[in-house]
Amino acid sequence: MMSLPFYQRHHEHYDRAYRHKALSSTVSQYQKETKSKSAVYAQGSAAYARGSAAHRHSSAAGFSLDSSAAYSHRSTAYDHSAMQSKRSAAYSLDSQSLSTSSAAYSHGSESINKLAAAYRLGSEAYNFGLKNSNLMIEDQSYKMSPKAKRAKQSLISEDKENEAIDYSVPIFTGREVNISGITDTEEERIKESAAYVAKRNLFATGEGVSVSKVAKTTSEEEHHEKKSRKVAIRESAERVAMKKTLEDTQAFHKKLNQDKLLHPPEFIIEPRSHTIWEKENVRFNCSVAGWPAPRVTWYKNNVPIDVQAHPGKYIIQSRYGLHSLEITECEFDDTAQYHASAMNVKGEVSVYASLVVKRYKGEIDASLLHSRNLSLSPFAVTPRGYASRFEISFVDKFDVAFGREGETMSLGCTVVINPDIKRFKPDIEWYRNGVLITPSKWVQMQWSGERASLTLTHANKEDEGLYTLRVAMGEYYEEYSSYVFVRDADAEIPGAPGAPLDVQCLDANKDYVIVSWKQPAVDGGNPILGYFIDRCEVGTSHWTQCNENPVKFARFPVTGLIEGRSYIFRVRAVNKAGVSLPSRVSEPVAALDPADRARLRSHPSAPWTGQIIVTEEEPAEGVVPGPPTDLQVIEATKNYVVLSWKPPGQRGHEGIMYFVEKCVSGTEDWQRVNTEIPVKSPRFAVFDLSEGKSYCFRVRCCNSAGIGEPSEATEATVVDDKLDIPKAPGRILPTRNTDTSVVVTWTEPPDAKELVGYYIESSVEGSGRWEPCNNNPVKGTRFICHGLSNGEKYIFRVRAVNAAGLSEFSQESEPIEVKAAIGGGLLHAAPSPPYDIVVLESVRDSMVLGWKQPEAIGGAEITGYYVNYREVVDGVPGKWKEANIKAVTERAYRIQNLKENMVYQFQVAAANLAGVGTPSKPSKPFKCEEWTIAVPGPPHDVKCTEVRKDSLVLLWKEPVYSGRSPIVGYYVDMKETEAKEEHWRSVNEKPLQKKFLKIGGLTQGVSYVFRVRATNQAGVGKPSDVTDAVVAETRPGTKEVVVDVDDNGVISLNFECDQMSPDSKFIWSKNYEPIEDDSRLNINTKGGKSKLSFKDLGEDDLGIYSCIVTDTDGVSSSYTIDEEEMKRLLALSHERQFPTVPLVSELAVEILEKGEVRFWLQAEKLSGNAKASFVFNDKEIFNGEKYKMKVDQKTGLVEMIMDKLEEKDEGTYTFQLQDGKATNQSSLVLIGDVFKKLRDEADFQRKEWHRKQGPHFVDKLGWEVTDECNVMLKCKVANIKKETHIVWYKDDREIMVDEEHDFKDGVCTLLISEFSKKDAGTYEVILKDDRGKDSSELKLKDTAFADLMNEVCRRIALSATDLKIQSTAEGIRLYSYVTYYVEDLRVGWLHNDTQIKFTDRMRTGVTGEQIWLQINEPTPQDKGRYIMELFDGNTTHKKTVDLSGQAFDEAFAEFQRLKQAAIAEKNRARVLGGLPDVVTIQEGKALNLSCTVWGDPTPEVSWLKNEKSFVSDANCILKFESGKNVSFSISAVSTQDSGKYSIVVKNKYGTETSDVTLPFRSLLIFTLLFATKTQWHLLTPLCPDLHYFSSQLNKVFMQILSQK
Repeated sequence: MMSLPFYQRHHEHYDRAYRHKALSSTVSQYQKETKSKSAVYAQGSAAYARGSAAHRHSSAAGFSLDSSAAYSHRSTAYDHSAMQSKRSAAYSLDSQSLSTSSAAYSHGSESINKLAAAYRLGSEAYNFGLKNSNLMIEDQSYKMSPKAKRAKQSLISEDKENEAIDYSVPIFTGREVNISGITDTEEERIKESAAYVAKRNLFATGEGVSVSKVAKTTSEEEHHEKKSRKVAIRESAERVAMKKTLEDTQAFHKKLNQDKLLHPPEFIIEPRSHTIWEKENVRFNCSVAGWPAPRVTWYKNNVPIDVQAHPGKYIIQSRYGLHSLEITECEFDDTAQYHASAMNVKGEVSVYASLVVKRYKGEIDASLLHSRNLSLSPFAVTPRGYASRFEISFVDKFDVAFGREGETMSLGCTVVINPDIKRFKPDIEWYRNGVLITPSKWVQMQWSGERASLTLTHANKEDEGLYTLRVAMGEYYEEYSSYVFVRDADAEIPGAPGAPLDVQCLDANKDYVIVSWKQPAVDGGNPILGYFIDRCEVGTSHWTQCNENPVKFARFPVTGLIEGRSYIFRVRAVNKAGVSLPSRVSEPVAALDPADRARLRSHPSAPWTGQIIVTEEEPAEGVVPGPPTDLQVIEATKNYVVLSWKPPGQRGHEGIMYFVEKCVSGTEDWQRVNTEIPVKSPRFAVFDLSEGKSYCFRVRCCNSAGIGEPSEATEATVVDDKLDIPKAPGRILPTRNTDTSVVVTWTEPPDAKELVGYYIESSVEGSGRWEPCNNNPVKGTRFICHGLSNGEKYIFRVRAVNAAGLSEFSQESEPIEVKAAIGGGLLHAAPSPPYDIVVLESVRDSMVLGWKQPEAIGGAEITGYYVNYREVVDGVPGKWKEANIKAVTERAYRIQNLKENMVYQFQVAAANLAGVGTPSKPSKPFKCEEWTIAVPGPPHDVKCTEVRKDSLVLLWKEPVYSGRSPIVGYYVDMKETEAKEEHWRSVNEKPLQKKFLKIGGLTQGVSYVFRVRATNQAGVGKPSDVTDAVVAETRPGTKEVVVDVDDNGVISLNFECDQMSPDSKFIWSKNYEPIEDDSRLNINTKGGKSKLSFKDLGEDDLGIYSCIVTDTDGVSSSYTIDEEEMKRLLALSHERQFPTVPLVSELAVEILEKGEVRFWLQAEKLSGNAKASFVFNDKEIFNGEKYKMKVDQKTGLVEMIMDKLEEKDEGTYTFQLQDGKATNQSSLVLIGDVFKKLRDEADFQRKEWHRKQGPHFVDKLGWEVTDECNVMLKCKVANIKKETHIVWYKDDREIMVDEEHDFKDGVCTLLISEFSKKDAGTYEVILKDDRGKDSSELKLKDTAFADLMNEVCRRIALSATDLKIQSTAEGIRLYSYVTYYVEDLRVGWLHNDTQIKFTDRMRTGVTGEQIWLQINEPTPQDKGRYIMELFDGNTTHKKTVDLSGQAFDEAFAEFQRLKQAAIAEKNRARVLGGLPDVVTIQEGKALNLSCTVWGDPTPEVSWLKNEKSFVSDANCILKFESGKNVSFSISAVSTQDSGKYSIVVKNKYGTETSDVTLPFRSLLIFTLLFATKTQWHLLTPLCPDLHYFSSQLNKVFMQILSQK
């Protein structure tokens, strides 16, 4: 009999991997024999088990239980499983312990008990099997557990004497192992490779190969011999078991002998755990032995069960030593751990059992679950049961985490599970971006029994993503997710880019592999120039750079690998600042042929099966290989081209290699690429190709017999990047999320291919600094940016990534302030309450309600409504009741089972994704009674759409109650919102048959309301509820439905919306009804655009097509297709289907720079076969001296250039185009005045070109006002050289300029400071040198001058400072400073928004650059707000100050102080004048001095001489007359009179002193010098000579007078 590995019968993929065609024929026979033998042994084991149990308890007094039940305290669970699944593992002949002794049986019995205990606790039993040398006995009905980790198997190895001749059964755990083919360590890799080579050599040598056709008699004898040996072993085991049973029986009887011994309690039968459905009964049974008789107490979760407290719930019985606890009508709360405690004088013992009550969720008749005939065994696999209810919650959850590359990061969460069932652990799984994480050297996971944690030992950007913790208990699980961000590590070189990430190896072969990676988000401030790829052989630490020049494409083929060796790779980015840190290394990859790798993976460490069937014939030796097949270019970039092919069918017995050849397309010059060493892999990367050139490739095979014929050449391949860099994403829309995060959405870039993901960047508004929000490209078009600062305003931008590179950044988003969204960080909030509840129909026992949609829908589409009602008896409302359990989507609902003539109130609540909103206010009371009126009820759901500045569309639904006759039409009424009820007017005179109406003639900006009435034969019914007020306006950004016919003639309606939220949808309708039959239409929506295309536009498609965008502020539009429009569109469609050559522009003529005449037209597109004919006056003209003709197929431009127009060139010019079968032509008539004007313009342009050969003006003379409010005249010049002169004139008078012009940036300027009316005039500037002369003139007069002065005044007004308050002695002054003031700037003042009338008390003026308002003698009426208006001729500029409150009080107090000081200054005593400072006089002469004093009151006058009091005497006479005249006289001056004399005047306001000095020298002349208040000069004698001194003194005196 052929041997078969047992795991082939458990795992189909192993079965497929090992079975050969010859093997398949024996499998069915093998399975039949196995099944029959398994049944024989299973029945024998079951019978033996029953016999043993009966014998063991045959002498038990007082016990009436069945013998099999009595034995079940040891192996009930096991016997049940053995009979159910026909297993006989306890008596397996594979066990070494069953060979000879009863001790071995004892060991097997312990295994049985462990198995039964494991089954009672709900875990899956250990699986035992029967095996012999070529056979393992197995029940074919056995099935693996769906979760492999719970299907642990324990297999007993065979005795060596039973070992098969050509096959040894290994110990196999039964788990599915995924072998990568290459292990992480070098040692394991060598072992695996060695195992593979050994098997390959064994196959080649023929060792271990057994012939499948063996003599039948030999096999039968061997089988019979083995079977006899098994029978002997079994009989020996039965004898040992019988002896053991007798010993146990005798020991049991001793325990029951109460006369001899006291025994502690011992449970003979333990209670069994149960899993049941709700509303079922359950019973726990146990039997206990011991003397004296133990007392049994039942507990639930360690709390004694009180039967009296729960009458009828628990039934506890004890009969003949059998104790039971029955629980009736079980509920989910009965899920718990129960235990029975037995106690007597010798001790106490407890046994435990679990109860799980399941709550069924499927749609099946619940009564079937309670049937006694329902077998629960399919659901009793685990105590958790199928659909068991567990509450799993997370405590101390991990939040959004931020880290850097190289750091260690930990995530953790405490898990609480209710109910808590001992001995059962939850399944803990971690996911990153939805992919299950497995432990590795980068990731470690722990479970402490309460807390799950995950540790990133060395964080990399590859680890960034959304981490999810999933905790599963049975079929129930809960998840918790949070994002982990990993930023780049600090670069070793400042300005270097971030490290690449996600390095992977693709398409590995014997000597070739493609390495791919993702570009980093951070480029270091400089564009990334490319990437370097490094490789390292596994087991070494030497890194080798694979490419000399940086590559920009994020994939690179690495060649030159050594077959059989394993490699790892890394990538570094480079910019002009330097090279980045290396990326995380890739997973190891082996340089193996794909076929060898596949064999390794399909036979991972598999045992030798003992038989190999060879199906292929041995190939002939010495055969030259044929040409390879299926040669193609699989990748082409600017740097390399990758070829792929299949080996030839004809080859020699040895391995083959390949030579690759290339040639420039269009030639036959083939060159061998790999001239020295042929390649082993059917892949090859060709480098050193010229960018932009086109090449062909072919491959030859070679072996020792020679080089074969070449393969077919590839198509011409251009050396260029086939994959384009994606375009920038669009429509960046940020939305508030939490206090530190923002949700950013965007639209996918058009024509994007092979997108890797997106990078998002954020910047604080105004900072100019951008930071990456993610360092690992994200999929999708939505991302939550975390780690933002609360309260700051951010802007965002996005760029797309593929292997070709990173796109340009998208447009920046609108700024958004970071704060929590409505609802505490939720994206949506519950809607506000509906309103205006009305009754649409009433019958005896039901009423139909209608209501209006909530004003605020909470940012998400409303999913339904919930209606409540209550009775109102004698004005007293009752308790609210639910009218509907399931939400209704329409805004009309019929409430059933009401009481006739009862009064009811209603309320409605709306619901969306965020939840159910607040209910509406209770409606007014409605009586439930049969409506008997003949006219219809009110229409409902009246709403406005497509609101524009002069029109809108009104929609409604027909009344629920139609009256006594059918409805024949509708009337629409309207009025202005604020108008009274009597102003309702009907829009239509005749009843409308349709349920919509476009209402025109509205006044822009006016608010309207509408209502609708239905009519039948009995009359017009009650009007509908009034709509909400609608303002007739076209909102900014409003777009309309646009009809389009594409190049294929497809007619479509297109609608675009730029106000969409993430939940918005386009809803198309026809005649404002949902489109039910879409067989004639195609609707395609992408991003913010939606297209409705007609498959075959016809009369059935006539109507109004409207589109509404949900979750927006009423964005909608429509388009009407009537018969005329249909005919127009069909004609246009026909034209597009059979197109002429489309023209972007018709034939036109223009004058070129040199005066040449250019005729041109442009087609939208032209193929390479397009032709053009040029016709003048019906005669074709050709390219030559006079005509220069050109056709550019790429741009579609057709042109003809003529050097000069002559009189004979007057006529008609025609361009004729032909592109395939499409033709078109365009003509231009140049005759008469048109031709003359064109020729004159050409002549002028020719002269103008000659003018520009010298210095000339590019921009004529103009003006601008500077920030200093000066006027600058400027012009732009060109063709200037060093010798060029520039001269400025005003009104033909040259303006002298101090500085020479340097013509910087080609701009000449003239600055006029403080421009005013005197500067009006005509300005001219002239350029001249030896090449020519040019001039430009600017008139600043009349209107031009007024415009300039308006701008000057505007700049002056903008320079005005804020109004300030100043107190003076006269009052309060308000003032502002400007750069300078001109009369054209009109100044006005307002007090409390009233124009100020100027009086002596209220004056305004300008002092220098100060504009002021003087308020003399202010009063409280002067308080208030003052506005200074500066009118620049076009705009009024305002400056405001508030002169009230504290500002007024402080200013007024200062004014009072200054006023008193002014009065004191005015009235104080003072010397007004007349008294000199210095007096010189000759000795003996008389001296008379006088002065005037003033003061109010009259001052007191006193004199001092040399600071001492001085009074009048005979020689010196002092006089004070009339209260103001003071005199001082000395009759004869002597030397004693010299000194300093001081006059002191004094009154109550102050004192003033005036000094006069009287020096004395004989024969000297003195002069009186008067000084100003600021300077004093005393002239001393300069020379003893009188004449000389007089002359010098006179000069000095004149100088002093000139200074004064």
